Amino acid sequence: MGDQDLRIAELLLAVAGDRSLDAVLRRLVEGARGLADARYAAIGIPDDEGDGFRWFTTAGMDDELIAELGDLPRSHGMLGAMLTDTEPFRTDDITRDPRFRGYWPRAHPPMRSFMGVPVVSGDEVVGAFYLTEKHGGGVFDDADQRRISALAGHTAVAIENARLREQIRELTLAEERTRVARELHDALSQTLLGLSLTADVAADHIGSDGHAAAVREDLDQIRDLARTARRELRAVVDDLRPADLARDGLVATLTKHLDMVRRAWDVAVDVRVDDLTGLAGETEHALLRIAQEAVHNAVRHGEPSQVSVEARRTGSEIVLRVDDDGVGFDPPADTGRGRTMGLVSMRDRAHGVGGRFELRSAPGAGTHITVRITDA
Repeated sequence: MGDQDLRIAELLLAVAGDRSLDAVLRRLVEGARGLADARYAAIGIPDDEGDGFRWFTTAGMDDELIAELGDLPRSHGMLGAMLTDTEPFRTDDITRDPRFRGYWPRAHPPMRSFMGVPVVSGDEVVGAFYLTEKHGGGVFDDADQRRISALAGHTAVAIENARLREQIRELTLAEERTRVARELHDALSQTLLGLSLTADVAADHIGSDGHAAAVREDLDQIRDLARTARRELRAVVDDLRPADLARDGLVATLTKHLDMVRRAWDVAVDVRVDDLTGLAGETEHALLRIAQEAVHNAVRHGEPSQVSVEARRTGSEIVLRVDDDGVGFDPPADTGRGRTMGLVSMRDRAHGVGGRFELRSAPGAGTHITVRITDA
């Protein structure tokens, strides 16, 4: 076994130990970059609609550059060509190929030498490796192609194994979340109810002198805290129980959840949702979780009197809007508040299904979130 064959074997062995698909893709693309001595590398997995990527993982670019490049690329031009042809492709100047459309995001680094190698499962292309800018100004050769093709030959299996592990993990987490929700409810709900009722009875037994008035005020505070804790508990328990999208569908599941929020937080929630049947499962899941997170952020942090949720088809797009009339905030300067992780999660969920995430907010102006996902 040669040195390069040994490196591939070691890489595949390491990949087998990774637990998440993201970790598998990152290790594979870094390995491909090293095997071909490329400055930049990427691995793309197409989405179900065929015009975008579900995953597009890069190597050789720092986080700042990736952020400047923005959303996932679309699977067209040279990127798309590697998803329709089972044969590898090499060129010393990608910009001269007619499939290169000549469009670079403003921050995109220049690239010339290029090698694309499809990842094939059976007779289906399920992804592709993209390598550019051979170190030293050279071009990718037959040896580079053989190494990346050998890696690609094992990649489909590695990706499928990672997907299966994630599905098993999600099922296990769903079962655990249901158990925790049940135990939280059983252990705390009745205790908090008893505390609130006891405070009510004690307040009724107090007379009208000055000392009694102070005690009554304390008991009122205890009662309010107990009721707030029960409301929080109800919201947490409901959030822990996974929504059954497969059984109830997106509209029914989202409407049911928002009705719970309305009761738990005593805030007006206006819901306008179109019939959105026929969406991919990943899109439904992303829309549900984004809407939940946006509404929860609003009621927990924004002090709104009203929240509106709208999901509709507009041409070729699914548009989700969540607006509240709360206190608002300054997004760039608000990195320390609890909602920040929720904003990152919503943005990542939208990008993960090829969508766009937009946030508008300012102190005193409420918060307005829009997600647009192409419904091809």
